[in-house]
Amino acid sequence: MNKEWESVIGLEVHVQLSTESKIFSNAPTKFGQEQNSQASLVDLGLPGVLPVLNEKTIEMAIKFGCAIDAEISSKAIFARKNYFYPDSPKNYQLTQNEEPLCVGGKVEIELPGPSRNVEGDHRWVSLNRIHLEEDPGKLTHEAFETVIDFNRAGVPLAEIVTEPDMSSSTEAVAFLNCLRNMIVYAGISDCDMEKGQLRCDANVSLRPVGTEKLGTRTEMKNLNSISNVKAAIEYEIDRQTEVLNGGGSITQETRRWDVESGSSFSLRSKEEAHDYRYFPDPDLMPVQMDRSRINELEAELPERPLDKQRRYQEAFKLPFTLTSVLCVNRELCEFFEDALQTYEAPKQVANYITNDLLRELSAASEHGDSALDVGQCKLTPAHIGTLAKIIDEGIISKQIGKEVFSEMFVTGEMPDAIVEKKGLKQSDDTDEIEALCLEAIAGNSKAVGQYKEGNTKALNALKGPVMKATKGKANPAMLDDLLKKLINKG
Repeated sequence: MNKEWESVIGLEVHVQLSTESKIFSNAPTKFGQEQNSQASLVDLGLPGVLPVLNEKTIEMAIKFGCAIDAEISSKAIFARKNYFYPDSPKNYQLTQNEEPLCVGGKVEIELPGPSRNVEGDHRWVSLNRIHLEEDPGKLTHEAFETVIDFNRAGVPLAEIVTEPDMSSSTEAVAFLNCLRNMIVYAGISDCDMEKGQLRCDANVSLRPVGTEKLGTRTEMKNLNSISNVKAAIEYEIDRQTEVLNGGGSITQETRRWDVESGSSFSLRSKEEAHDYRYFPDPDLMPVQMDRSRINELEAELPERPLDKQRRYQEAFKLPFTLTSVLCVNRELCEFFEDALQTYEAPKQVANYITNDLLRELSAASEHGDSALDVGQCKLTPAHIGTLAKIIDEGIISKQIGKEVFSEMFVTGEMPDAIVEKKGLKQSDDTDEIEALCLEAIAGNSKAVGQYKEGNTKALNALKGPVMKATKGKANPAMLDDLLKKLINKG
């Protein structure tokens, strides 16, 4: 008889730190450079060279440890993880084993709601540790040969290891998204998965529902996108379920995810720590932590994304539909708050940023424009604030505001200057608008009848021709009042 199984998932996330040089050498870390052009003698492990720790990597890891409320160790030791593989020229990797930099901690995640516009549940995922290590080189398997590029060798990585604290691919994806947002916010990494700046291995096991003992786990590798993480976890859950229900047992192993086939295959049996013969590196001294410096680094941390989202909802009364877009990007949030310094209209400003600004940036991207993010475009927070202000003051309508927005995005002109130059000020000419209203009423008796029967939306059919005739300049409030007055009078 088939049992009911529950999945247990833990993640190992490797984050490339945004340093200009590598963790143990002065070689640069720029992406996309000519093969083997950024590999120093230290990175290649040539005789007579010694590693020198990049202090910046320690500081970045500590900052993130503070962000997740981890315990910062008083001392951290680098160890040699011994293994033979072509991408490791030294035949060992410098990492941390028994004494990592950060221990414990937790990350708040936001699960998907019942729809895109509804906020989902929140929960915490516990972490086991954060430690620093060097990246190996990169192997590229071609038709009849394998090419080794050591540009990546020695690039600083923070390995973030969770507890087996998740039970579905949905939770794993939510964790990765929230983790990435926190890291980018803190300026620790860009977390661009296409550039290998964030990589993930997933440990998956099954156990009978209601039991505490963990099942035999497998490790899934080659998960180079969020969608691949989700697909690989779901595949592995289904595979293990089929094996167990068929009376078989799970082998502890490392498996490689194949994107094209949507399946995985066995790479090797899962190694244990003793297989790597860890021992402290004799060329690197233990790192002693200065509590006062830790406090300084913690003080530099920005507000956490989900904390910011809650603050925006409470302080500015913004709905989840706006905060869920706005708070994903630190630059957008800073843009939003700067715009409020010009004119305090949170909802209007947030709408312009999350709708109009992002639409224009997306369109610019599609046309190959270089101004692809908020920090590079000609439009400033003062533009947004001023536009919201002149609309609220009745100088222009919201409809005209759309036209003004597109113009100022392209030219960088202030909205009031555009309004003046193009003669876009809202018309308050009662006689002209009244005449156009009478014309609209006479030409659409059906809409008039529907309005008289209680269908207030029918008024829109009458407003349209007037707005068209005035090129959007008719004062909407005045137009509504005039139409209602004239219909009731008639």
